[in-house]
Amino acid sequence: MTHTVLRIDASARHSGSESRALTQRIIDRLAPATVINRDLALAMPAIDADWLAANWTPADERTDAQRQTLALSDTLIAEIKSADTIVIGAPIYNFGIPATLKTWIDLIARAGITFKYSETGPQGLLTGKRAIVAITSGGTQVGSEIDFASGYLRHVLGFVGITDVQFVAADQLMVDAEASHAKATAALEALAA
Repeated sequence: MTHTVLRIDASARHSGSESRALTQRIIDRLAPATVINRDLALAMPAIDADWLAANWTPADERTDAQRQTLALSDTLIAEIKSADTIVIGAPIYNFGIPATLKTWIDLIARAGITFKYSETGPQGLLTGKRAIVAITSGGTQVGSEIDFASGYLRHVLGFVGITDVQFVAADQLMVDAEASHAKATAALEALAA
């Protein structure tokens, strides 16, 4: 049973967003006890030189300004740590993920916190979690050679330790919306609550 879901919405659109609608259908299917909502369209500041300096300063040596610089990142990491399932609404924009979703990834992928380096390579620290990605597109077929979103998301989620990744795709909506919705419904019905 899913207890806590972190819902990530990356669509720039609120009204008429296919990925937001599909994400809501996934949440309804899972019926979690708690949903933490994170709407990336409400602004996600990109990392900059000050953020990098704060991140690489040992925690016990950070200034108040550096702690403030990392506050959003710390909050986002606390959200993902508290969830057993992460549901990501990811529209494909120009063959990839929205910039705000990439920024969220930049803010949660922190060495020593969500992953670490070992003698055998990077090791994700967010294990025991599941991710369901509601991925939508107008014309890009998910899994095709021009889909740079799904493979990237699977890889980066695995990088931080989330290896149970499922996709519910409503792709090629501008090609055949009816078939796209039917395929998404079938994938949705196959999800285990």
